[in-house]
Amino acid sequence: MLSIRALGVSLALVAAIPAQAREFRSSDIYPADYPTVQAVVQMDKLMRERSAGRHGITVLGHNDRDTESHTVGHVRYGTLDMARVNIAVLEKSAPTIVPSLPFLFKSAAHARRVLDGPIGEEILASLESQGLVGLCFYDAGPRSFYSVKRPIKSAADIKGMKVRVQQTEAWAAAMRALGAEPVPMPLDGVSPALESGMIETADNNWPSYVASKQYNIAKYFSPTEHSMAPAVLIFSKRVWDELSREDQALIRSAARESVTHMRKLWDGYEATSRKTVETAGGEIVADVDRKSFADALVPLYPTMIAEPKLRDMVRRIQSEE
Repeated sequence: MLSIRALGVSLALVAAIPAQAREFRSSDIYPADYPTVQAVVQMDKLMRERSAGRHGITVLGHNDRDTESHTVGHVRYGTLDMARVNIAVLEKSAPTIVPSLPFLFKSAAHARRVLDGPIGEEILASLESQGLVGLCFYDAGPRSFYSVKRPIKSAADIKGMKVRVQQTEAWAAAMRALGAEPVPMPLDGVSPALESGMIETADNNWPSYVASKQYNIAKYFSPTEHSMAPAVLIFSKRVWDELSREDQALIRSAARESVTHMRKLWDGYEATSRKTVETAGGEIVADVDRKSFADALVPLYPTMIAEPKLRDMVRRIQSEE
């Protein structure tokens, strides 16, 4: 039997052994210099500093060719620790559909205020029932249409066009409401589809339009800004539940602090992307009738969200100044 002294020495030795070091793997479909990827790199730096090198993140970046829907599955089952995905791929998780609604946010500043506040916390917390931990929101920018054949100035101009949509039923329904033909596909299929004529139009933000080099194929960019659905940084709940409370707090704080870094990069990247398009001879349509798009899409809200709780969330967002 151990003496009291020997037992004390043994416990002291156990306490001196650091908790298991972890190198978490994070995925993003965008290249290494993209703001959301760089935000996770910043998060990695913070975690290494604050854990004395015990914890860090390896960013897989755009080498992972899975669709974002498949990526979510990997995170959910713990075969991937974390990922940045567009919130639209999580629309089945009730409250996450709300920020994806067309013309919901008045501006990028309005979206940031809402997502940084109590409503944002509610949406992140809702992910736990889906086997995910929502860490923070990253900007995904206002989405706008761009086309191969002609400028899109009003909702009437998109009628009959084949339009790439994210792989969600909500946005397929939105395109049908505009009289367009929705063609769901992952991001890496958009460029060849535009080149082949399989689709004539797609939508995305300025940075993605440039990072994917689609501005070289579809030169007519119409700043409809019809959606400001954010990206969300998700963590596997299976992996999360294995961590100590201290490590969970470390990860959460590093994620939240990475948002400021991401937004600074995003604002600069967005401005540079627009200049890139202008220099390349792209046509930025100046006289877009955004109201015509809003008039067609906002009436879809009741068909997209039936639950009273979600409709109340929409009202709360709209009333935010």
